[in-house]
Amino acid sequence: MLNLNKLNPQQREAVTTTEGPVLILAGAGTGKTRVITCRIAWLAERGVPRGNILAVTFTNKAAREMQERVAELLPTRRRKQGGDAPEEERPTISTFHSLCVRILRQHIEKLGYKRNFVIYDETEQLSTVKRILSDFVSKSFTVEPGAVLAILSRVKNGGRNAEFFGDPMYRELARLVRPRYESALRACNAVDFDDLILLTLRLFEEHPEALEACRAKYRYIMVDEYQDTNAAQFKLVHALTEKHRNLCVVGDDDQSIYGWRGAEIANLLDMEKHFPEVKVVKLEQNYRSTNTILNAANAVIKRNAARRGKALWSQNGDGAKIEMYSFQNEEEEARSLVDRIQFARMARRVSWSQQAVLFRTNAQSRPIETALRRASVRYRLIGGQSFFDRKEVRDVLGYFKVLVNPHDDASLLRIANVPARGLSDVTMERLVAASAERKSSVYSAMKNPAVTAMFQRKTAESIEEFVRFIEHRRGQLQHPAAGNSLQVWAADLMESTGYYREMLRIEKNVETGENRVRNLKDLIGSLDARSEGKTLSARLENYLEEITLDAERETEEEAGDAVTLITMHSCKGLEFPHVHIVGMEQGLLPHARSEEEDSVDEERRLFYVALTRAMQTLALSYCKGRTKYGKIMPAHPSVFLKELPAELVERMDETSAKPVSADAGKSLFDALRASLE
Repeated sequence: MLNLNKLNPQQREAVTTTEGPVLILAGAGTGKTRVITCRIAWLAERGVPRGNILAVTFTNKAAREMQERVAELLPTRRRKQGGDAPEEERPTISTFHSLCVRILRQHIEKLGYKRNFVIYDETEQLSTVKRILSDFVSKSFTVEPGAVLAILSRVKNGGRNAEFFGDPMYRELARLVRPRYESALRACNAVDFDDLILLTLRLFEEHPEALEACRAKYRYIMVDEYQDTNAAQFKLVHALTEKHRNLCVVGDDDQSIYGWRGAEIANLLDMEKHFPEVKVVKLEQNYRSTNTILNAANAVIKRNAARRGKALWSQNGDGAKIEMYSFQNEEEEARSLVDRIQFARMARRVSWSQQAVLFRTNAQSRPIETALRRASVRYRLIGGQSFFDRKEVRDVLGYFKVLVNPHDDASLLRIANVPARGLSDVTMERLVAASAERKSSVYSAMKNPAVTAMFQRKTAESIEEFVRFIEHRRGQLQHPAAGNSLQVWAADLMESTGYYREMLRIEKNVETGENRVRNLKDLIGSLDARSEGKTLSARLENYLEEITLDAERETEEEAGDAVTLITMHSCKGLEFPHVHIVGMEQGLLPHARSEEEDSVDEERRLFYVALTRAMQTLALSYCKGRTKYGKIMPAHPSVFLKELPAELVERMDETSAKPVSADAGKSLFDALRASLE
């Protein structure tokens, strides 16, 4: 028997209101998953056949969590031994795409497909688009298939201004590619993820009997994270519930942060337009955070006009004030952050895993990752690729490694033809074979006249030119460091190779290209810091040693104690005892594009989501200057910081915020460790 005594009054109302449309406004940390799972159990205990219950969410992880919780509340009743009665059906708990696969496996033959259709993943989609693009675009002009595919997906899913999404040139390419792309998939009896929903909608429109069968089966429907539904998902839900109207949606308009990928906040805000009789239940009691954090979040989000009013509160007490730090640049911000993380660990026994660092863009992780590595602090990056694992960064580090040690075969093979210089894959394979035969490095083989003689004259000249380039750049590294800058040397290296131009060419008309170049200039901007040695070569060796992760520590990170680095978009649904939000500057949050895209409200919701991840303590920081394209540019505090009530914030002055030096920090931590042992 389901026990509702552990639920608060609003949660109980949400669980027991089962007939007709219900909107559960579930604020951050208010226990929405518990409400959904209890509601499923309540329906089953009240006689609703389990097979008639459907709960839909957005991720497989969320669906699995719900399935596990429901299984605990509703143990499966197995048939008696020797009996003929089938086992009782389970409630359907799935993602939108999984639900549509279920429906299409039963009915897709009505649309001319075979039931054994295949679902193309992103790699297969990109391959198909790339093949079609080759008929439209000359080989001398590089087009990014991923950009075309993104527009195809956005247009398929509809929503506001879908036809204006992306670069005009790519929009035109997408228009040309779309019919041939769909034809190519159809020829292979294949669909992509967007097709799963669109084909289901087409099935319902062209074959009403299939829709009626689904309505008869799914008589009680719940949708989680309703504020994140796009136009196609909304149509699917509306089609299934239009007659029986037993729809329960759970969401929070204040946490709608995915407009850039088609989510329609209006689906939640305008619920009464489609279901005038809807019952609205607000969940405002927060079980996660202190009231200081919640009051700050409430004050910020109420600035958004288009929202359903609610105010989070907690029985967890007021807690500590929010700390506010300012720094001269991101390097100083990162060092201070690491010092505070370490101090909390040693003085207050706060483990690394209890602390999280949140930022607006993936590019902001570079100085933080560097500072954490130098301090030997384990971390894991969620929601983005590690700065040091990005292709462009690994390429440039490959150049550095080859110039320090040209006999590093792995690095040489990575950069030999990046950018293209006439050293094709076939050429490099022959060079590898020649080096294996002579038991030498690939570079030694490239320098061997007997080896180059094996190639045609043009290829042999390319090999010789590459060797001259490496020898010349290695010679520069041997000069005394005094009066020379490793940053200047590295910047000149990248210019001379044409790597910057190559990145912009490959990602033409796509913001990714500029981000890649910015990442490289940030990397080069960090070269001289904390390096020692009499020559540029020695200084470069020291730098490479610092940023190379120890393999054993990498293994420990996967399961052990580690600080979480995460983007604000990826942190929704998570919580951490201690949160540090960095880069609170105009142009980062709100993002520079938000004014022209009219998305400042969504940026404020993103800040609200970040604030409400914190359970016990919260620290915010901004810089007065930030590196862009290798230069320190002036930066200004985010306007959102002014929206925080002054009485909830403790501003840390320049002295207290200034990070201690490496040696002083080591002495402090050693003293702390000694006093605590």
